[in-house]
Parts: sequence; structure tokens; C-alpha cells
Amino acid sequence: MSITSSYQSPNPLAALAQARSQTDSLFALVSPEKFYDRPIAERHRMIFYLGHLEAFDWNLVCRRALDVPSFHQEFDKLFAFGIDPPVGQLPQDQPSDWPSIEEVTSYNHRVRETLDRLMDNAPRQLIQCAIEHRLMHADTFAYILHNENHARPLTPLPPSSPPPLEMISIPAGTATLGLSGDAFGWDNEFPETSIPVPAFAISRYKVTNGDYLSFVNSGAAPPHYWTRRDGAWFYRGVFAEYPLPLDWPVYVTRTEAAAYAKSLGMSLPTEAQFHRAAYGTPTGKERDLPWGSEPPTTQRGNFDFARWDPLPVTANPEGDSAFGVSQLAGNGWEWTSTPFSPFPGFERFPFYPGYSAPFFDGDHFVVKGAAPRTAACFLRRSFRNWYRQGYPYVHAAFRCVDVR
Repeated sequence: MSITSSYQSPNPLAALAQARSQTDSLFALVSPEKFYDRPIAERHRMIFYLGHLEAFDWNLVCRRALDVPSFHQEFDKLFAFGIDPPVGQLPQDQPSDWPSIEEVTSYNHRVRETLDRLMDNAPRQLIQCAIEHRLMHADTFAYILHNENHARPLTPLPPSSPPPLEMISIPAGTATLGLSGDAFGWDNEFPETSIPVPAFAISRYKVTNGDYLSFVNSGAAPPHYWTRRDGAWFYRGVFAEYPLPLDWPVYVTRTEAAAYAKSLGMSLPTEAQFHRAAYGTPTGKERDLPWGSEPPTTQRGNFDFARWDPLPVTANPEGDSAFGVSQLAGNGWEWTSTPFSPFPGFERFPFYPGYSAPFFDGDHFVVKGAAPRTAACFLRRSFRNWYRQGYPYVHAAFRCVDVR
């Protein structure tokens, strides 16, 4: 599947089947009684996600595009939309408000059977939306599982230390954001936008747990995935716990990341600065991926479901950008200082008008790059993810910039 125009894949049914396999494998990790838990207090219970992916496919493709009569209007509506309330604003539903796993599974089966049978009649753009939407939730469900309350065995790691702070100078140039033409992308990726970027310096590596530990020792609050016992810090991984890996990237909120950068007299990169460091070159030409145009592999970065937890920030040197900046794709999304907002000339997709626009609110910020459980299709240069600045649960790292 091409990264930049993947909806033109010659076999969309195979691509959809592969995406279903990824999400099915995640749901298989959840025991039946856990489906009615809420690992993240502000989010839906896990049973919602079991029904949401098929409801999205049904509502977008079967109902909107193909005008197939609904066979279960209640589920079409119940599972249609996720929630993204401010941190601390909690939903009030009860487990008894939700249908049984068997009912949801039966609904899912019928949706898949209908969609697969009618696939050849569906618009290719909408099929790719269904594929990418599902893979977005594979990324999201990974951090939801990370917050599930279950036993995690303590797993030793070799002793480590963070690399020293190394700033890389990026000369002034132009960053090309977004897309043009008929390449596949979501509404917020259009239209293509060129932004002049003055010279700046950016840290070669993501900020590590070891770096952030000094900040915590000076009085900052510990990150969400850290825990302390008997005077020692530990990292709570998805399925294991580790003595705090000092050379792994630290996952924090944007608010925490900005405070750390400010303590060093620096700031978070803007979206355009990230693009310049990731895809720019000394000659002025821009790359499709930080390392060039070669396909993404595990040698290039920690993404595409290769691992559950991070790697050291010095891993994957074959994924460095032309300027020598490391891990701009993989090992953790990266916070920027750019509020999530439209590019000039933005237009909502008529078939999904609520995808981006409700989040142009000043509280959601652009994140770039990728996390360990991010599918390779989202490594395209134009893709924009976003989260609330105080949201502590995501696999989001950061690095610092200096414009002095």
C-alpha cells in the first residue's frame, strides 16, 4: 500500500481485511467482563469500540454511499461517535446501558458480510477512509489497553543512560504541509500549504525518561506512566513494568512538554519546524519520509505494530532525517506548539463533516510522527494527528527547539 495515495490500492478488500485483523487481534486481548470497563475515565467503555468500527463502516459506506436500508438503526446510532471531553469531565452511563457482546458481534458480522459483498460498488475514497479510520483506532485502542488495570510482571532491562543533549541546526527554508491533487488524505490535510521557516536548532533525540527525571527531581509532577516504589521509579508498559528506562522517550502531556522545554529556555517545535527538520534537506528539496523514499521497515523506526513499548531514542539511526534528526517517525507521537487548525482554503468532507472541524477549538494541538502501534499509512508527510493539550494517556513524546 502506497503511503501517499493508498486508496488507489488495487485490492481494497485485502487491505480492509488486514486492517480488520489488526483490530480483531486487539479485541481478542480483552476478557469478556473487561469490555464493560472504562480504562480511561473520560472515554467510552471498551464495548463501544467493539461496535464502533463496523458502525462507522456501515454509516459511511453502506448507508451514505450505497443507500442500503438499515437492519439495526439503534446500533447504527449508538456506536456512531466517540467522545472527547475535557480531562476530568466524566460520562455517566452504566454497563447495563450497553448491549451484550454477542449482540454486538452479530451486528459486526452482518455489516462485514454486507460491505464485502458490495465492495466493488463503493467509492474508493470512502473505502480508504474506512481502512484508515479502523487503523486509527488500532493506535487509539493500544493506549486504552495500556491504561487497563491488570497485572504487569516486572521485566529487567540492561542499565541505560540518556544521550547528552545535542542540538542540530536547521537552516532557513520552506516547509510544505498538506496535500494537493487526488492523493488520499483527510480533510485537514488539504490544501497544500507552504510556510517559510526561519533558521532554528532542534534536539537530535526525543526527550528521554532520564532527561525528564531531573525535571521531576526539581519538583515537576511525574508522567502518567511512571510509578514509584521503595524510592525507585518504574515505567508501566502496556503489558510489563520496567525499572525506569532512562534512554526511552518520555510520554507526557503537551502542557508538561512545554513546561520542560521552557525550563531549558527553549520551546516545542511548531508543525512547520517539525516538517522542516523531518522532510527538508540541505539542498532545499523535500523528502516523502525522513529517511527518503524507501518503504518503512523496522530498521527505520518503531512503528507499524512492531512493538508495544518504546525503544531507546538512539535506536533506528537508519531512519534519521537529512539533517541527522532521529526518530521523527515512530517511537512516540511528538507534540508541537501548533494548535490544531485548518489550512487556508480548508473544506470539510461532505461525507464526514465532523472529522476535523469540531476540534479546531484551541485546546487540541497537532502531533506528528508516529507511535509504536501506528500503521505505516500514517507516516505520510501530510498526516496530522491531534490531542487535547492536557491529555495524559497517549503515547506522545516531544523534543525541544531553540530559535536564538
